[in-house]
Amino acid sequence: MKNAIVIGGGFGGIASALRLRAKSYNVTIIERCSNLGGRAQVFSQNGFKHDIGPTVITAPFLFEELFDLFGKNMADYITLVPLDPWYRFVYQDGSIFNYGGSVNDTLNQIEKFNKDDKSGYLRLLEASKEIFDIGFTELADQPFHEISTMIKQVPRLIRLKSYRTVWKHVSAFIKDEKLRQALSIQPLLVGGNPFDTTNIYGLIHYLERKWGVHFAMGGTGAIVKALTDLLNSLGVQVKLNTTVAKVQIKNSKVYGVKLENGREIVADIVVSNADPLHLYGSMIEKKYHPSTLKLKLRKPRLSMGLFVLFFGTTKKYDNIAHHTIWMGPRYRELLDDIFHKKILANDFSLYIHRPTATDQGFAPSGCDSFYVLAPVPNLQAKINWSEEGSKLQTRIINALERSIMPNLKQHICEISFMTPEDFSKNYLSTEGAGFSIAPEFSQSAWFRFHNLGEGVENLFLTGAGTHPGGGLPGVLSSAKVIDKLIPSATSNKVS
Repeated sequence: MKNAIVIGGGFGGIASALRLRAKSYNVTIIERCSNLGGRAQVFSQNGFKHDIGPTVITAPFLFEELFDLFGKNMADYITLVPLDPWYRFVYQDGSIFNYGGSVNDTLNQIEKFNKDDKSGYLRLLEASKEIFDIGFTELADQPFHEISTMIKQVPRLIRLKSYRTVWKHVSAFIKDEKLRQALSIQPLLVGGNPFDTTNIYGLIHYLERKWGVHFAMGGTGAIVKALTDLLNSLGVQVKLNTTVAKVQIKNSKVYGVKLENGREIVADIVVSNADPLHLYGSMIEKKYHPSTLKLKLRKPRLSMGLFVLFFGTTKKYDNIAHHTIWMGPRYRELLDDIFHKKILANDFSLYIHRPTATDQGFAPSGCDSFYVLAPVPNLQAKINWSEEGSKLQTRIINALERSIMPNLKQHICEISFMTPEDFSKNYLSTEGAGFSIAPEFSQSAWFRFHNLGEGVENLFLTGAGTHPGGGLPGVLSSAKVIDKLIPSATSNKVS
């Protein structure tokens, strides 16, 4: 059997390992964390459980495909529950926009803000479907390492106005300012500023409408466990708490990896689920960097950082939906501070995940479990998080108590937080960015890091920094791309 090494056990790495196993490779995953999942780790404190990473599940068929490869039924491993609403937006004046459910449900919600935007939303959905049919259905799992592939798509990309940002795209259909904010926020789920991100990511509107937004009972960690069980049953070897230091190369061909402890492991192919900036910047010598790769590495525009609070409460807050988005007093200006000025502002907007709205197993009876995420500048901002972390925690708790969570300080318990420094240390994410490079037009498709290794043979890339991009659908699709690039282990040719 031919041997394959997968560096990193995030969802892109897990999916790649399963697809390689289906091609008869002998597969080893090397993961630096104590469990598979990459950013999707889990921890518990005195009966309160928390998913650390992704919490929004869309396009569940991408998970189903991984079980189907081996004649398994995902439903035997994972229970997905559709959410309604998908997201609850809460504004500073107390107004609420429940987004999700049926189209009519959404139109009824829109009417509360501006009845004229109902027809605009329907046109937005039509435009999103057109983008989806090309950007997701046709191109999300197609290799883009050849410039000719990109050139062929230029006419269609122009017709879809991909040069337009998500904000401008939404604003062309929606006039109410609050609705514009709610309907343009999706790029933040994959690390992008709506005012910079290409409107190709406008396809998320239709993607959510097509399959809905789900929660896995037991959390995202339950999905990781199910996939881990599947990997174990197939004989995939998993090395945890182990870090790859270097990719081994000879005559421009990858032949294995070198671990931090000095041990070398030989393989026929290597798949990297590491941040591409770390891979090429620290794990592969510069002499193997072609000119096109050097351009990508010169001044990459990174996604924002993430500040995440984890806490429990000794009472239930039933007014908080499973996914609640607490909109701060500023929108464009705050995003400008985060992405461009690299300023940690005094205000913020928050994504609140309350899994106990659906699964009480995340907290003791009568209690709630919370994950509260604030987009913040990445480590390029040189923020002293050892000082600013606790200050931001206090500001967030005070803001929630004044607005939607009365008496929070009286009932809060088991509180902790993560900063971009933790993302850098735990996941080797360059500058602590939450989603690798930002999803701007000039960093998408051919301009993004290729799934086929650049400058060397027998290397393949998966994950958020590669084509097609961040978010669970993106990283799972990146594994489908390399599935198309890597032949069966019975083939004489590897790359």
